Amino acid sequence: MTKKTQIVIVGGGAGGLELARRLGQRFGRKRHDIILIDKNRTHIWKPLLHEVAAGSLDANLDEVGYRSHCHRWGYRYFYGALEGVDREHRRVIVAPLLDEDGSELVARHEIRFDYLVLAVGSVTNDFDTPGARENCIFLDDRDQADRFRNRLLNHCLRVSHAMAHAPDRDERVRVAIVGGGATGVELAAELYNAAAALRFYGLEVFDEKRLEVTLIEAGPRILPALPEKLAAAATRELETLGVRVATGHAVSAVTADDIRTSSGEVIAADIKVWAAGVRGAPLPEDRSGLARNRLGQFVVRPTLQTVDDDTIFALGDCCSCTLPGMDRPVPPRAQAAHQMAETVYDNLLSLMDGRPLKDFRYHDHGSLVSLSRYSTVGSLMGNLIGGRMAVEGRLARFVYMSLYRMHLLAVHGWLKGAALITVGHVNAIVRPRLKLH
Repeated sequence: MTKKTQIVIVGGGAGGLELARRLGQRFGRKRHDIILIDKNRTHIWKPLLHEVAAGSLDANLDEVGYRSHCHRWGYRYFYGALEGVDREHRRVIVAPLLDEDGSELVARHEIRFDYLVLAVGSVTNDFDTPGARENCIFLDDRDQADRFRNRLLNHCLRVSHAMAHAPDRDERVRVAIVGGGATGVELAAELYNAAAALRFYGLEVFDEKRLEVTLIEAGPRILPALPEKLAAAATRELETLGVRVATGHAVSAVTADDIRTSSGEVIAADIKVWAAGVRGAPLPEDRSGLARNRLGQFVVRPTLQTVDDDTIFALGDCCSCTLPGMDRPVPPRAQAAHQMAETVYDNLLSLMDGRPLKDFRYHDHGSLVSLSRYSTVGSLMGNLIGGRMAVEGRLARFVYMSLYRMHLLAVHGWLKGAALITVGHVNAIVRPRLKLH
């Protein structure tokens, strides 16, 4: 019996899941075996995690189950976390699968590959700041977003209860967010949207005035990826909501009760979120010898093949790709991951057929930041027209929502993707504004 060509994709994020769907649709299971490995059972689009954290989005309705998705598109899914890559024996090493009580369900095992695609994504970079990892919540995955939402609701309940019994007390929920990039800014705005809705869900004496949010940024302004005019507009919008935007404040330490800056300021907080910077996801037992940069990202050629192995590709946030004529790597964005998935798909087919591979070309469609229902700002077109078009308001909000719809089409195909977009419009009307459980 002829051995099937085995293509293993590690990581079911925006790029990895789209690639698995395309390869599964192309090959099925006749002569090829397409395998997706992920440490989660479901996929949620990472740019939406701030909405999951605030309770504005019910991940149970918007997530994609890998098992049903793989059945539909003809690939196989393995639940597990990658420990490392054994290039000599062409194997990936999957960590033991443990039950909730710590008992081993599935022992450490290996999966053969002929071609390997690393799409393991990124994790938040705490820059080794003392106390950050122990005292801050990161928003790298669904579990962390759920943890934040539960803590937020608990503190809102505490304040509501205290105010009901002692109306003259000045009780507040204090949230400190480190990082003035898109995630930090979007979360800050979304928190006020959630707080404003809580009065309709049993917390009659709680409103957004009881929320105290501080957004801490080490640089001179928030949203450095956007033009200064738009960053200033976002700052004004946040301050109107009640957010304190503290720029030029580098964090020196985090304790259980506060965040301390290099200038000596102490910012008290009940909940602390770290959203400053990303780095490649670590592999505990990696002995592949694949080159990585200082942020732990796999270094790839313009074809997205790793510099050390032609049969191993990397895409998305976990790879560092500096294109010819550029002095900086492709930025870690969802749009880059989607575009890389298409290039890796084409190059895998070319590699198997003995045809020349093509270089990845990054089309910067711009950056958009949603300030919840209050506003959206950003720049469109990127380098497609040799410059940027600043956008705000309804046009920016429409384009921002279109990004998620494009993701649905890429992951589910046109028929089901269009159906899910339609269902999404209906759900926006009929389902609760907040997820409270």
